Amino acid sequence: MKILHTADWHLGKRLDNFSRLEEQILVMQEIVEIANHEQVDLIVVAGDLFDNFNPSVEAVELFYKTLKRLSADGKRPVIAIAGNHDSPNLIDAPDPLARECGILLIGYPNAIVQPIQLPNWEIINSNEGFLEIQFKAYSYPIRILHTPYANEIRLKQYLGENKEDALNKVLAENWKIISDQFCDTRGVNLLTTHLYMNQRGKELIEEPEGEKPIKIGNADMIYSDAIPSQIQYTALGHIHGHKNIGTEEKPVIYSSSPLCYSFSEAGQTKYVTIVDLEPNKEASYKKIALENGKPLIRKTFDNIDNAVAWLSENKNALVELTLESESFLTADERKLIYQTHQGIIYLIPKVKNTGIVASNSTEINLDQNIHDLFHDYFKSKNANQEPNDDLKNLFNEILNE
Repeated sequence: MKILHTADWHLGKRLDNFSRLEEQILVMQEIVEIANHEQVDLIVVAGDLFDNFNPSVEAVELFYKTLKRLSADGKRPVIAIAGNHDSPNLIDAPDPLARECGILLIGYPNAIVQPIQLPNWEIINSNEGFLEIQFKAYSYPIRILHTPYANEIRLKQYLGENKEDALNKVLAENWKIISDQFCDTRGVNLLTTHLYMNQRGKELIEEPEGEKPIKIGNADMIYSDAIPSQIQYTALGHIHGHKNIGTEEKPVIYSSSPLCYSFSEAGQTKYVTIVDLEPNKEASYKKIALENGKPLIRKTFDNIDNAVAWLSENKNALVELTLESESFLTADERKLIYQTHQGIIYLIPKVKNTGIVASNSTEINLDQNIHDLFHDYFKSKNANQEPNDDLKNLFNEILNE
C-alpha cells in the first residue's frame, strides 16, 4: 500500500506583505501530479492546512480544489487533520459533503469519522481517534490513529484524562488503548498527528521563524516514545523541514512544508514523503523534492553597486537584504534598490561602527534650538554618527506638519 504524506501547507500565508498564493497554486498542482505519478492509494495531510483561523476566499478555494484533485473524485481517500494554525470548526464544517468526495476532514482530537462506502474503498470501522479503511484492491485494511492539534485544555477535555498527568503520558496511554484494541499484524497501522514531537534525549528541533510555537502547559514535550509499538509509520506536521525522529524501521516523519515560509528556512529543499506499507513488515519511504516556489535568500553587502548587481541577476528570489555602510542609506539609494528588485521583503540598513563611542558623561544642552537638539540626540544614540541630509529633511517635514 502506498501513501503520500504532506503537511504544513499554510494556504493563504504571506511573507510580510508579499502574497505566496501564486506559488501555492503551482506547488499544490505539483503535489497532485506526484500523487498521480506514484499511483498512491491514500493521502495524509498532517495539519496547518491554512495559515490562520480565518483564511481568505482564495485560500479556501485552493484547499478544496486541491483535495478534490488529490482524491481523484473519490477514488482514493484524503485524510486532512487540523494543525495549530487551523480553526477546528472550519476544518470540520464541510466534512459531510467532503466525505462523499473521498475527503475526510478531522478538526478535533478523538473525533469519530462517520462510515462511508465508495466504489474503491470504504471505512469499515471508526472509533474515537481511530478509523479503518478497506480497499478493494488489497486483502488487508489500513488502521489510522488521528490526533489533530489541540492545546492542553482541549486535549484533556477530549481525552478525558487526569488533569495532573503530563500530556506525553496522556497521549501514550490513549494511543496504546486504541492500538491494543484495533491494530494487529493483519493490517497496516499508521498514526498521524500535528504536535511538536521530539526524540527523548536528543537535541530539540528548532521551530521555524514566524511559526506559532506549540507550548503545551504541563507537558514540557511530546516524545516519540509515546507512539505505540504497533504503529509502522507516523505522519507528523508542524516542523517545516523534512526530518525522521524515529528509526529507519519505524519512521516518525516531519514531511516538511511545501514552500519556504520564513528566512530561517532559506535554502531548504521541500519534500513530500511516499511511504510503502505492508502488514507485519517494516515501513519503507522516500522523499520527493518539490521544485516550485521562489527561493528565499538572505544576503549582506557593504557596497550599493554590488547589491544592485546581485539583485539584477536574481530577480526570482525573495530577499532579506542587509546593507552595511559608513552612513545611513539615502532616499535615492533606497529607491534604486527597490526599483531593481520587486521581491525585497526586508531591507536592513546597518551602519558600521566607526569606533567612535560617545562618552557616557556627555551632557546635552537643553537650551539649544530643536534642530541642534535633534542633531545631538541622534549622535548620542548612533555611536556618534551624524544624521544625513535625508534624516534632517524628514525631521523638518515632521516639525512643519
